[in-house]
Amino acid sequence: MTAFDMPLEELRAYQPQREEPADFDDFWSGTLGAAREHPIDVTIEPVDNGLRMVETFDVTFRGFAGQPIRAWLVLPADRRGPLPCVIEYIGYGGGRGMPVERITWAAAGFANLVMDNRGQGTWGPVGGTPDAVPESEPAHPGYMTRGILDPADHFYRRLMTDAVRAVDAVHEIAEVDPARIAAYGRSQGGGLALAVAGLEPRIGTLLSDVAFLCHFRRATQITEAEPYGEIVRYLRYHRDRVERVSAPLRTSTG
Repeated sequence: MTAFDMPLEELRAYQPQREEPADFDDFWSGTLGAAREHPIDVTIEPVDNGLRMVETFDVTFRGFAGQPIRAWLVLPADRRGPLPCVIEYIGYGGGRGMPVERITWAAAGFANLVMDNRGQGTWGPVGGTPDAVPESEPAHPGYMTRGILDPADHFYRRLMTDAVRAVDAVHEIAEVDPARIAAYGRSQGGGLALAVAGLEPRIGTLLSDVAFLCHFRRATQITEAEPYGEIVRYLRYHRDRVERVSAPLRTSTG
């Protein structure tokens, strides 16, 4: 992530020009509608985390194309009735981690669903959810350019759909108050939280920290830092694909 560009006061006032595709709303309503044709199938299994004040549960629910997505559900051990829930999305390359890694929200009295990132978790916190895609165009190492030539195939279409389906999942959990749900994340997780808040009206609170997955065109023009550098290096070798690459990125961010 870059820590430079404009003076702070200009950054605070900066609003990028939107390049929302004409079919943006139809694309996402169709994508989410297709995912919701599959039952959410939430399963919850207790996990021994070695702690007395916090309880952890291994959760599975159905995300994009009905594919199974893992998550942790972390709850305060001393609870009375349904709790407000923080759905937590993880940064780039990371997964849901180990059961004892994310206890802050539960320690503060909230339910906390920590969603695994499909195909990630090989650097940063460990993950356990595969990205079940049978075939894909060649891509640069990393996740940014997987399926980059078509919005329907792009990696982030799948991950963002999983993130919205996590909202469906918490509505099936008795310990969660469905009227009090927040989306939270930092970096990639902050971008996912922004996307979910835009796509899912049942999110009442948004907590997005140093959000990634935003304003891709400008980001790739000012830095080759990771992970934006994955797109830059891909286009260095595929210079005829700039506009084709732009379409999935605009569809992901609007």
